[in-house]
Amino acid sequence: MTQDERWELHFEQVMQFMRSQRRCPSKHRLEEHQMLNWIKFNKKQLAKGKMPPSRLQPFQQLLQTADRYQRLNQYAYLHTFNE
Repeated sequence: MTQDERWELHFEQVMQFMRSQRRCPSKHRLEEHQMLNWIKFNKKQLAKGKMPPSRLQPFQQLLQTADRYQRLNQYAYLHTFNE
């Protein structure tokens, strides 16, 4: 299995999880750590500009899906700073 095939396999696994569970992988569930770590690693690659062009569009689609399933009651700390 090539690296691209492995990446696509993980991509499909995470997308299928988010669509079926209607949420992002949780850091509090051990069985979901692999998916969460895969997302975090790819976010870092994207930020560094090291992500191959063939993966950019699918990963951005994944991030949009993750934004859609963001928890509704998440507390934002940004509004507490009144500098």
